[in-house]
Amino acid sequence: MIPKIAIVGRPNVGKSALFNRICQKRLSIVDEQEGITRDRLYAKSDLFGRPFEIIDTGGIDAAGTVPFNEEIKVQALYAIQEADGIIFVVDGQMGPHLLDGEVAKILRKSKKPVVVAVNKIDQLSENLGVHEFQAFGLPNILPISALQGNQIAELLEAVLNQIPVVESEPEPVSECIRVAIVGRPNVGKSTLLNELLEEDRSIVSPIAGTTRDAIDASIVVNGKQYLLIDTAGIRRKKAEKEVVDKFAAIRTDEAIVRADVCLLVLDSFEGITTQEKRIASEIEELGKSCIILFNKWDLVKNLPMEHARRGVAEAVPFLTHCPTIFMSAINRRNLEKIFPAVNEVYAERYRRITTGQLNKFIEGCLHKYHPPLMLGKRLRIYYMTQVSSVPPKFVVFVNNPTLMTETYKKYLINQFRKTYSFSGCPITFELRGKERKKVAAEAAASPTNLLIDQVSR
Repeated sequence: MIPKIAIVGRPNVGKSALFNRICQKRLSIVDEQEGITRDRLYAKSDLFGRPFEIIDTGGIDAAGTVPFNEEIKVQALYAIQEADGIIFVVDGQMGPHLLDGEVAKILRKSKKPVVVAVNKIDQLSENLGVHEFQAFGLPNILPISALQGNQIAELLEAVLNQIPVVESEPEPVSECIRVAIVGRPNVGKSTLLNELLEEDRSIVSPIAGTTRDAIDASIVVNGKQYLLIDTAGIRRKKAEKEVVDKFAAIRTDEAIVRADVCLLVLDSFEGITTQEKRIASEIEELGKSCIILFNKWDLVKNLPMEHARRGVAEAVPFLTHCPTIFMSAINRRNLEKIFPAVNEVYAERYRRITTGQLNKFIEGCLHKYHPPLMLGKRLRIYYMTQVSSVPPKFVVFVNNPTLMTETYKKYLINQFRKTYSFSGCPITFELRGKERKKVAAEAAASPTNLLIDQVSR
């Protein structure tokens, strides 16, 4: 069993900086402003070959004025409860604080192994004040510097040495589907995450921008493993007033890059806005599969589903080919449809069509509708092949790519979608000109290719 270590402390003592240092990645947003971290963040790491899971938490402030103060405290208490060991971070520059004493009381009651990490000790000469923290009644105290990386290995060793090693059978490695929950602020992304996990994993409020970090959560459904990534709502650039908002937008972009499938959550009352159009375009450009979720549908009256679908399709053509689920996260309506849809679009990403099938498809398209003449010349399609998957990419070999009109290209793509679907998955068609001698040789070797060439004449 992999041990869990929670990082706790009052606000602004360097918990997220320590978390990032241990992970060796900038997973948590770090800023001088208090209350930046709100939800629990998890990451896996190891010390000299011993793996562990590290948990970052928001600052515990018994009577603070930071937004969502009580919710942040609840998230930190959850982390303490599930952790096997605790790193209690304090500020070595400021010395003991009343809030540190309050956190220490909570940790003593937890009966968990605790190591006090006196942070911001960048020089050896500053170690003299470390003994002041012995007043909290926690014997294991170690000066560190999250910024400089001083004594981080020693800190982890001090915690792990207090956690018994439990031998367990290695878990079977299964394919993990990474699912990012994206959308603009306040459309119900965090509520959806909590309902899918059936726990209060992410802080939920009516205030836009509650979630800031990208929150990873693993779940197993019907024997399949999924990594759900809750993201901050992507705002308009002009609305990013704080540095934190810019960092949150960057984390969301990174989450889309990491994901296999994106759940694009829309507010059923407002439909698709300019922000969702931008997000959908980004999903398509990055080659990620997409599922559209109309949230809060239970509150909508006298609006046919088909009208809502048509509005989305007209705004972003790619979304026409994405599965659509009308749901209510808070009432758990249609949530059971999400994972089957994720499995469907994920499988489509890896689907491959043989060259023979594609050539028969092209033959049928040419019989039905010939390419138009362009300045006395006609487009000739020699053959089509799939060159890659994830996402699927196809190359169409023609006599001259400039003879392919946009209308005819759309016709081929629409016919392709009708035939092979590739539901929720962006597909790429590349036109490639070919030397006539080489085409003749390949056509002679393949009757199907020769037939396509004859049909296109």
